[in-house]
Amino acid sequence: MADEMDAVVFEEHGGLDVLEHTTVDVPEIGPEEMLVDVKACALNRLDIFVREGIPGAHLELPHVSGGDIAGVVEAVGDRVDNVEPGDRVLVDPRITCGECEYCRKGETNRCSDDVHGNLGEEYWGGLAEYVAAPARNAIHMPDGAGFVETAALPIAYATAWRMLVSRAEADPGETALVLGASGGLGTAGVQIADYLGAEVYAATSSEEKAERARERGADHVINYEEEEFDRAIWNATDKRGVDIVFEHVGEATWEGSIRSLTNGGRIVTCGATTGPKATTDIRYLFTREETILGSRGWQRDELETVADLVWRGEFEPAIDRTLPLEEAIEGVEAMEDRDLTGKVVITQ
Repeated sequence: MADEMDAVVFEEHGGLDVLEHTTVDVPEIGPEEMLVDVKACALNRLDIFVREGIPGAHLELPHVSGGDIAGVVEAVGDRVDNVEPGDRVLVDPRITCGECEYCRKGETNRCSDDVHGNLGEEYWGGLAEYVAAPARNAIHMPDGAGFVETAALPIAYATAWRMLVSRAEADPGETALVLGASGGLGTAGVQIADYLGAEVYAATSSEEKAERARERGADHVINYEEEEFDRAIWNATDKRGVDIVFEHVGEATWEGSIRSLTNGGRIVTCGATTGPKATTDIRYLFTREETILGSRGWQRDELETVADLVWRGEFEPAIDRTLPLEEAIEGVEAMEDRDLTGKVVITQ
């Protein structure tokens, strides 16, 4: 194996212009790590945030982003016994200590040790030919599973599963509003809410995106460029509101999300893309007995559940486009321009 590899790298924080397709050293692995030959790596908005610079985060540069990785094990460290070269694996991006009180309970998204983080965020990710990761992060792929579909799952689909199943506890027949329904996470929310038997309202910004949302399971679509989504929900539900709001947009939609809930409804949030400081009208909370639920990423068993559903053909992740590594920057640009109706996956 060569000592160098192709990768998409940035050496300083900034816009698209800091990204460079270049050659870097192949990462070395420790005794409990594996080196994975990356076959597919899906993009996420997290890659943009990491490149631009997350407040309070101190990233060692240069950096390779990309947390959603599927590939083939190339080499393993001396203490590894759960995988071997040639194994096809999905890599859980979340790196944890495995020893704290939360890890021992399987609550890996709450790891309290200083070493915790994510591939592509605190650690080099998969926008490269190879990636180093703890061997315990490997999830074995069945022979018939595709690398592209598998790579699309961790950050968007496992997060959406946790939001709707583990946190909101969505039941069949309930109503759910999914905001930002055309991006990777929003599309996952639509598909999973539909799989769970919910009546799905999807908020998006164009007729083309609306049609894609319908194809992926939305029963009703709201164009938020043409009408206020909370008013549309109020009218469409005969002034009832929805049981669940799938919220990841943040400041720009928060007030409308609160207003969209029915009596006893719950809003589940995993992010704040448009800003973290939103206003909450507390009167809605107590008069309607609304519940606000935070949801942080995913836990290992949730990722395994989603992967198994996809591998069994229960549903198929939505892929907007696949691009080779040398065109990865074009994929990032499309994601920034919101010119997508699903995931961008970089292949090798």
